[in-house]
Amino acid sequence: QLRLVESGGGLVQPGGSLRLSCAASGFTLDRYAIGWFRQAPGKEREAVSCISSLGGFTNYVDSVKGRFTISRDNAKNTVYLQMNGLKPEDTAVYYCAAHLFQIRFRCTVVDSNYNYWGQGTQITVSS
Repeated sequence: QLRLVESGGGLVQPGGSLRLSCAASGFTLDRYAIGWFRQAPGKEREAVSCISSLGGFTNYVDSVKGRFTISRDNAKNTVYLQMNGLKPEDTAVYYCAAHLFQIRFRCTVVDSNYNYWGQGTQITVSS
């Protein structure tokens, strides 16, 4: 069974940090671009970041640039999202997703391109 499992979510104060992990089981991630998406209550899902399968290309939405960092460790079959300087508006359920993208040095933040999705992990930023 092909699965993605997110972990690392929780409650954090404004200005704090968290690191999310996205681990794959049943398949290897090294051929997949990985994206992080989030959905806040009452809002549509939005892209946060993506990383190419080769790891050399990353992309971020403007609202998280300079605060979030995506990385991958293909040997561990895991992708990470380091989130610093968290703000209340970052509160959402965060999902990772895998895209079997033929262009291995690029990634896309178009969610309809993604083949596999995790179940999500809640991030709450509040004092």
